Amino acid sequence: MTLVIAGERSGVGKTTVTLTLLASLRRRDRLVQSFKVGPDYIDPMFHQHVTGRACRNLDPVLTSEAYVQQCFACHSQLSEYALVEGVMGLFDGIGHGKEKQKSTDFASTAHIARLLDLPVVLVIDCSRLSGSVAAIAHGYQSFDPRIKIAGVVLNRVGSDRHLSLLKDSLETLQLPILGVLRRQDNITIPDRHLGLVPTAELPQLNALIDRLADLGDTCFDWQRLLPLLKSEPLPHFPSFPTLREAKATSSSSPVRIAIARDRAFNFYYQDNLDLLQQLGAELVFWSPLEDAGIPKDVQGMYFGGGFPEVFAQQLAENINVRDAVKTAILQGMPTVAECGGLMYLCEQIIDFEGKPWSMAGVLPTSAVMGGRLTLGYRRAVALQDNLLVKANTTVYGHEFHRSHLTFTPTPPLFETSRYDCDENMGCEGWGLPANVYASYVHLHWGESEEIPQQFLKECLKVASSGTWI
Repeated sequence: MTLVIAGERSGVGKTTVTLTLLASLRRRDRLVQSFKVGPDYIDPMFHQHVTGRACRNLDPVLTSEAYVQQCFACHSQLSEYALVEGVMGLFDGIGHGKEKQKSTDFASTAHIARLLDLPVVLVIDCSRLSGSVAAIAHGYQSFDPRIKIAGVVLNRVGSDRHLSLLKDSLETLQLPILGVLRRQDNITIPDRHLGLVPTAELPQLNALIDRLADLGDTCFDWQRLLPLLKSEPLPHFPSFPTLREAKATSSSSPVRIAIARDRAFNFYYQDNLDLLQQLGAELVFWSPLEDAGIPKDVQGMYFGGGFPEVFAQQLAENINVRDAVKTAILQGMPTVAECGGLMYLCEQIIDFEGKPWSMAGVLPTSAVMGGRLTLGYRRAVALQDNLLVKANTTVYGHEFHRSHLTFTPTPPLFETSRYDCDENMGCEGWGLPANVYASYVHLHWGESEEIPQQFLKECLKVASSGTWI
């Protein structure tokens, strides 16, 4: 058993409810493992800050249904309690395979609940309703008989009278009310153009988590919740493959990979980092914002996504690092750069005010911030051999950005299309120099161990050459 926290739509307070539960559990010194449905990076940062354990993404598009089950089984059994935060509304997903035109809940919270055979707690935003809450709850309760609704959490309740009306309406459904959260003026997580502001940029975050824990201690029916949150062995789910250690690099000394991780670059799937380590790499974390240069004795670089546009001035002013990154790449350093990392390798980032900031200058293009959001799952077919995959390989990823490039690569890395239909989304991605992989498409490597293996293979060539000391 454990619980899935679902919403009746986006914006109802799933993340607040999830963090409140996690904060209260940690205050009780409970060891808890969290999961997040979908490709999101930022919500898992908040989970990890509260629990002290890396949150794991459950996304059958980026990985597979089997991987979702394996990931959940592996990590949930290492903790006393477990909790899954959903995505969007309970049944909001995408079309898939032969069912494209018949089903739209693939990769939805409901899909994950069915895959893992977990009960769901439905969060309802009650700020603009009273008696109608029963119609909403009944609809979600009866829509898919395979989904077990364990109860509801009533969020943004305005007063005792308001709560009384809500309870009276729900009484006929015999659906447990597992929590009641009143409207909170002193609990606000700031957001901006791509969602919540990441944890590293919130100096008052610990105080906020304390307030959430205080709230959680009083607003939930813990007598009912704790048994549902208990993590139990799941013998019917397959465990992770055991071949990863055997596939580790044979080098006598590990390949050292410089991982850019600071306020500008922090979008990484923990599973990707784990895979690199399991395949023999040593991860060296560093900051393009704060450090004076690239870490010593590394044979590869990995720039994840993030918010380089927010810190463009500071990145631009760290000239020594920009020059060192460019020099290393032009001399053959294998480098992976996703989304924000791609932007950093451009000649410039042009911010929302139209002001240009110089970047590493590896790619002959500029990243221009704008109002248009590029969002969605992608099917990407490699048009050439590159640092990570061979030509004609199909990978599945996710785009989420408000920038565009002034020049397109020639030739590009990928031809992309939407995951749930054949709509062509154009070509993208830079593979020149040949030791660079730069793309807007975020990849999860869990089902594609050949990707980090290929990256480390190229890094080993650098290590064996003795070029980098």
